[in-house]
Amino acid sequence: MNAQFKLYARSLLFGIAVGGALAVTFAAGFLARDVLDTQFGVKAAASYPLLSEADGLLQNFYLRPMPAENVREYAAIRGVMDSLGDQNTFFIDPPVAASESDALAGTYGGIGVQLQRSIDGDYILFPFADSPALAAGIQDGDILVTVNGVTIDNTMQQDAVDQLLRGEVKAESGVELTIRQVDGTEFTEFILFGVINVPSVVWRVLPEAPTLGYVHILRFTNRTPSETEAALTALREAGIQALILDLRDNGGGLLQESITVAGQFLDGEVVLYEVTNKDEKTFTAEQDGLMTDLPMVVLVNEWTASASELVAGALLDHERAILIGRKTYGKGTIQQIFQLSDQSSIHVTSAEWFTPARRALDGVGLEPTISLTPDPSGGDIDLAEGIRYLEQQLTQ
Repeated sequence: MNAQFKLYARSLLFGIAVGGALAVTFAAGFLARDVLDTQFGVKAAASYPLLSEADGLLQNFYLRPMPAENVREYAAIRGVMDSLGDQNTFFIDPPVAASESDALAGTYGGIGVQLQRSIDGDYILFPFADSPALAAGIQDGDILVTVNGVTIDNTMQQDAVDQLLRGEVKAESGVELTIRQVDGTEFTEFILFGVINVPSVVWRVLPEAPTLGYVHILRFTNRTPSETEAALTALREAGIQALILDLRDNGGGLLQESITVAGQFLDGEVVLYEVTNKDEKTFTAEQDGLMTDLPMVVLVNEWTASASELVAGALLDHERAILIGRKTYGKGTIQQIFQLSDQSSIHVTSAEWFTPARRALDGVGLEPTISLTPDPSGGDIDLAEGIRYLEQQLTQ
């Protein structure tokens, strides 16, 4: 079973792909008795006598039918997770765990939105290009109000809400949503599920500034390094003289992939420090990146989180780029994902990361070099400022 590392705003989605295994064996009627994994240094756990005793009494004396054994096991696991007081350490049922893995791989069945949590607890939607959600009229920043008539409130876990927006692609299979738009108006729409091929990188030579290249990394998936390399190669061939890297609305993703991407802009320099309860590791960018020499800026906002903050922080600390936009989310812990024997999974906060300048970002975020207030009319002032700044740099 694969152990997977993930950085992401508890929103989201968005870590994976390191070798390892975690086998968890459940004894009937109570939580795990033994957790065996010599690779990760996990010690075999003793039995839980009180839990076993309580479960036995419930089975013998409870008035009504007991939930299925796996339901009781899941409840016990969630109880242990909740006792830690860490919202980023949690348990995921098998169907949700499977859909999360699909999303990080870059394809799944659903309506095609990125789901993020606001400070007020609302669920904010960002539709993918060419998705059923976009075709239905959902726009960036819209708020999810109901799903199939069920009110979505701040007590619902992100992963459970995201699962409601996914499903098998077949005739008449879909979901009815009520959406509140930015101006406060609401509409209800039934949206058919489609095959969502999620691009992690979009790029172009800016038509309004043909000497500048633009790369928007939507999330860090297992395809992002190759997609980023292809984009940068094409931009180099197009003869750009400077680059705008857009990390706005990027909720994070895979740790190693984000480090690999940072290596395209840093020449063998430190990307981050990772601190666990046992040791500290230094992650360094590879040399010979494709964009280590051209001037660049990074666009960030309040939804720039986790792995994307890692990249932005490294570029800022090494004075490789300035940040333009708004203060970032502030997600600086790493979750390790263990898949259990029934395809459920547990997310465990296992480390905290620090920027090359030893800045802790968890709960703090990154302050932009140039801070901007969003344009009420919807204009992209961040991009406009990035263009202005780089064109000024090129004339000096």
